[in-house]
Amino acid sequence: MALEKVISVDLIEVIENGCLQVRTKTAIKEDGVEISSKFHRHVVAPGDDYSGEDARVKAICAATHTAAVVNAYQAAQAAKGV
Repeated sequence: MALEKVISVDLIEVIENGCLQVRTKTAIKEDGVEISSKFHRHVVAPGDDYSGEDARVKAICAATHTAAVVNAYQAAQAAKGV
């Protein structure tokens, strides 16, 4: 009986304001068969440091977090008082 812990980014969503919602799945497998899993979600907002993210998340951030998107997001946050 071999147990294995597999962590993977299984869902990346781009929201209208430029934020990325990232879901990470942690699966426990026994002899290659998944016996348990759990999910964790986090957000990468325009202007956030995404250097520690998964390669696919980095690529999407690089493509979508343009200067215009970052400026618009920051202006919207400032207008909300955040």
